[in-house]
Amino acid sequence: MEKHVIELASSYAKQAQAEELDLLRKLARIPAPTGHEEKRAAFVRDWLLAAGADEGAIAVDAAKNVVLTLPGADRGSCAVFSAHTDVVAADTEELPFTEDEGRMYAPGVGDDTANLCGLLMAAKWLLANKPQLKRDVLIVANACEEGLGNLRGTREIMAGLERRGVRAESFTSFDLYLGKHITGAVGSHRWRVRCRCAGGHSWEDAGAPSAVLAASRVVCGLYALPLPYGAKTSVNAGCVSGGTTVNAIATEAEVLLEYRSANQENLEIMRKRFEQMVGDLRSPGVDIETELIGERPASTASEPEGQAELIAAGDEAIRALTGTEPVHQESSTDANVPLSLGVAAHTMGAVAGALLHTRDEWIDKASLEPGLALTLGHILDTQVLELS
Repeated sequence: MEKHVIELASSYAKQAQAEELDLLRKLARIPAPTGHEEKRAAFVRDWLLAAGADEGAIAVDAAKNVVLTLPGADRGSCAVFSAHTDVVAADTEELPFTEDEGRMYAPGVGDDTANLCGLLMAAKWLLANKPQLKRDVLIVANACEEGLGNLRGTREIMAGLERRGVRAESFTSFDLYLGKHITGAVGSHRWRVRCRCAGGHSWEDAGAPSAVLAASRVVCGLYALPLPYGAKTSVNAGCVSGGTTVNAIATEAEVLLEYRSANQENLEIMRKRFEQMVGDLRSPGVDIETELIGERPASTASEPEGQAELIAAGDEAIRALTGTEPVHQESSTDANVPLSLGVAAHTMGAVAGALLHTRDEWIDKASLEPGLALTLGHILDTQVLELS
């Protein structure tokens, strides 16, 4: 990374810190449960317009993604830079927000609101300075990254590019914490399993099939499945519900479960083993129904063209602009989708904090400065033809 890029990005981040903090105070309060990001989408669109974007350059698509297109020399290709708007909190009213001298606290404040604020502030610099870009740059505030959102926002972004005949050269997601560099995709299959039977009285009908017993056998069967070799694979039964009272044989029970792996082949192996296990548990009087409710792609054996170069550029930006050594990890992020389509993709963290996915989540205010420098610096380093 060239010295003048480091100096420019660092200088802007320092200058813009107060404005970014004010933006975060506003955005962190806006509810955005997965699938219901419309309030944040409207705020982001209006903010970008106020920051100098042309109305025709911004679109809010069917998935509630906000997409700002900055034209480059090559209009047939693009580089995507994204951060997600949704949070795991189910709140539909204003989110609780507090701060002290060093920290801000709110559900989703670090995952991924602060990273999104950094991306928006980087977009503001690009709008004001209009550097010559190698190709179109898409600044995306995407929806449906969390939970059962199933990466629907990023799927729509990639599908939209394909419909328009635009080639994605690279995809960078800003998510999680400073120093983390997600270079591999952890995929998953998520299932809803419903068990049904006639039920009855716990004494008078003792021994009759029980939906709760059937669901319990599904859970035990999941944890007993042999895990494939070659990459880490995990299983989890996250929610079990059913029955009505202590002295009634349950007529219905339900399990939400998943298995994950950093290898796509392992996911397919697990699917066959899971379906075989469920099939073996079906018996007269017990109906077991499975529904695939989420599917995230994992890394494959073949690496997309340009992947090594993109990772190297990300590592260099992390070192030069945050003073931390990048830690390569595998995780489930928006980068899973482009990677599965053969597009070079990665995810970098641009904030410091902890307790993500809890009501007590917090971020370090001082970390916004190096985080913004990283975000803008990586865009400039990889997409700008020449900086004066």
